[in-house]
Amino acid sequence: MNEFDRYDVLGIGNAIVDVVAHAGDDLLEALGLEKGAMTLIDEARCEDLYARMGPARETSGGSCANTMAALAALGGRAAYVGRVRDDQLGRVFSHDIRAAGVAFRNPPAPDGPATARSLVFVTEDAQRTMQTYLGACVELSPSDVEEDLVRRADVTYLEGYLWDRPAAKDACRKAAEIAHAVGNSLSLTLSDPFCVDRWRGEFRALVQGQVDILFANEAEITSLYETASFEDAARQARGEVGLAVLTRGAKGALVLQGEQAVEIRAEPVARLLDTTGAGDLFAAGFFRGLAGCMGLADSGRLGALAAAEILSQYGARAEQPLLPLLERLRSAAA
Repeated sequence: MNEFDRYDVLGIGNAIVDVVAHAGDDLLEALGLEKGAMTLIDEARCEDLYARMGPARETSGGSCANTMAALAALGGRAAYVGRVRDDQLGRVFSHDIRAAGVAFRNPPAPDGPATARSLVFVTEDAQRTMQTYLGACVELSPSDVEEDLVRRADVTYLEGYLWDRPAAKDACRKAAEIAHAVGNSLSLTLSDPFCVDRWRGEFRALVQGQVDILFANEAEITSLYETASFEDAARQARGEVGLAVLTRGAKGALVLQGEQAVEIRAEPVARLLDTTGAGDLFAAGFFRGLAGCMGLADSGRLGALAAAEILSQYGARAEQPLLPLLERLRSAAA
């Protein structure tokens, strides 16, 4: 199930292995970590933090890769572009994403930085604090983007985190040019409010001029438009992008397209364990809905169902099959 004539979505992102562990607020303070943030670190800092983490579980991750894996689990046709090293974690990542049913053609790099990893500290309130060593990701470049894959994807989905490296940014621009040249759509997730702070001007220009589908949470969209008001940020997004999907955690989501404004309620979660990957899974469900011509409301509902599924487990790759969520959606609509 790795090759298709067409793909619903091609994702381009940082190929990362997540190392997830429980942590108390006191540990975060002792380590000097900003709770809830994603911080880029070097290899030495990564090794030091890893040594001071509690018992951890390693699982393939990366925001965009999580979305592609979940899209495939929902029956969608997904492909992925990312860079790993020919090392243990690189082999783990490559195996996992292909086993999930996602087309992943990039060969592992024979040398250079090690495969990226993100140390995820999960506190009792289910917040995740991420310390990320980008490793091999920093060398993602236009040569890693295969033109044929972009041409065959209805949507090319870019991870905002890629803007932190010039070569990766160029890879995204190459993909955007190819996608638009053949009439395909370009999508962007803003990834993190601190990422938006670093690249606000470039993100605004990208949203205004090239992005067809924008994903952002409340913190990210208000950061993009430098306002404390979600309503004001949503109004500005509506005026700049064709389709905006704005998630708000327990408040649900707002989907904006032209004159349409569709509110999506959050699905109940029996036991909230970890917020890691909730936005990634929402995007997967939404993309699957669009690919299945479900309409904005049902696409949003499928996104909410997928997000709720991941909130009830640790880590951002679903432990339970996601296809039953489609049946739940159809049953509710019947």
